[in-house]
Amino acid sequence: MTRTRILVLGCGGFLGSRVTARLQRTPGARILRGGRGAGDGAKGGTRGGPKGGAGLDLAADLATVPVDVLARQLAALAPDAVVDCAGVVAGRASALCATNARGPAALCEAMALATPSARLVHLGSAAEYGPAEPGAALAESAPARPEGVYGAAKLAGTLAVTGSGLDAVVLRVFNPVGAGSPTSGLPGRLAAAFREAPREGVVRTGSLAAYRDFVAADDVADAVALAVAAPGSVPPVVNIGSGKATQVRTLAAELASVSGFTGRLEESGRGSERSAGVSWHQADITLAAYALGWQPTRTLRDALTALWAAVPGEPVRISP
Repeated sequence: MTRTRILVLGCGGFLGSRVTARLQRTPGARILRGGRGAGDGAKGGTRGGPKGGAGLDLAADLATVPVDVLARQLAALAPDAVVDCAGVVAGRASALCATNARGPAALCEAMALATPSARLVHLGSAAEYGPAEPGAALAESAPARPEGVYGAAKLAGTLAVTGSGLDAVVLRVFNPVGAGSPTSGLPGRLAAAFREAPREGVVRTGSLAAYRDFVAADDVADAVALAVAAPGSVPPVVNIGSGKATQVRTLAAELASVSGFTGRLEESGRGSERSAGVSWHQADITLAAYALGWQPTRTLRDALTALWAAVPGEPVRISP
């Protein structure tokens, strides 16, 4: 089955914008937009999308909207694929649960009513795994033992998707990096700090001792496109990462090099509560290669260069 009417939820976000740009390059695709900043839905969604707004925003609508209302909206748009990139990574527990848990559950129920044959590609998070054994790669069969509310809410969303009976796959994304990385995450926060700091100044961070699997946001977008187009059935959960664990300190040094920052990093600040207690994450991406024909093609430096080039403000100091 060729899927050409693709509804992207959360298209205005960090990953959603990269996914939308990638799907727009799919021959014959009609991209329907739903999310913050989506405006009138299909406008700018390109390639002959329907008139009028999708009005779909996981962060604002799916957390509260009745399922039957959402089902009517989906029926009017008649997508043959839905890509769910929306979510909330920080904030009050009530917002995290409403958006990341209730949102996907409501979406699945609405799709079952209105578009039961459409494929759903939902973006999950490596935070669903929780702590991992240092040195080990996490396969999809690893126990999910999230540490905090965010990971638990994302896991609840994943369970709603995998238990829905829909043609659905959860892409469990590790640590995406690229243009538009938000300051709620360390790469985006460091880039903003480097932009503001004197070239030889001091930037304070929390501990940079942990290891994370950093994956280029554009590689994630490629995985989404492959998941939308994959023939036949797809596994319920597929890891999307680089397959490598990189110490966060190494990422910081690489970003400093890219940005031209020659000052000093002081690990004396407060770290991320969301990442506390998880010292190691590395994805086993064997299943992604087998089921989707996907593998990462961009380096960490590629991702950091894209991130730095998109950080607003002056001066631009990209090292050769």
